[in-house]
Amino acid sequence: MTEKEKPKGAILQRDKETYAIVPRIPGGLLKLENIKEIVNVVEKYNIPIIKITSGHRLALVGMKGEVVNDIWQDLKMDVGKATELCLHYVQACPGNAVCKYGVQDSLGLGVEIEQFFSGMEMPAKVKIGISGCPFCCGESFVRDIGILGKKKGWKVIFGGNSGRRPRIGDIIAEDIEKEEVLNLTKRCLEYYAANGKKRERTSHFIERIGIDEFKKSIL
Repeated sequence: MTEKEKPKGAILQRDKETYAIVPRIPGGLLKLENIKEIVNVVEKYNIPIIKITSGHRLALVGMKGEVVNDIWQDLKMDVGKATELCLHYVQACPGNAVCKYGVQDSLGLGVEIEQFFSGMEMPAKVKIGISGCPFCCGESFVRDIGILGKKKGWKVIFGGNSGRRPRIGDIIAEDIEKEEVLNLTKRCLEYYAANGKKRERTSHFIERIGIDEFKKSIL
């Protein structure tokens, strides 16, 4: 199967013969019907590997290209972005929905942010980490955009990275309400989309233009 014939939402694997797919799971939350459909396709198509990813998603790995479109049809789930230049995922901890340490609703905010920014074109892939308390289980300081809950409100962080050249993100604002978090995230991503170079992650973008120039433009 050539690159031109590659099935939608599929990632060619190391053997150059099989593919992986990553269903979109906003906030890492699965519904019962999603679980049933995943089990059904794994059994029906004899998928050999089911991997929980670092972004709180499931990767189904090892299927031939000719069955991928049928799998998507059976799953009834949206395609999760894995290689495209856009928002890949929002990683969110349980927050105050269930965790005794949570002080803010990180899950609710995570789902809202993913729905709002899903599909927005970016210079490079973007990952967002949302934590419901200062323990920072959403890894907010090493994500392109980090949002961290405190008793007085939310802290917004930009330009973090956990890749081959790690970077702790810069704090953009503190103790703000949810609506301002959404507005500020929008301004950050729009400015980055307009001024970032192709395949330039937010960490490299901030290193190039400087955090002071970035804050001056978006605050």
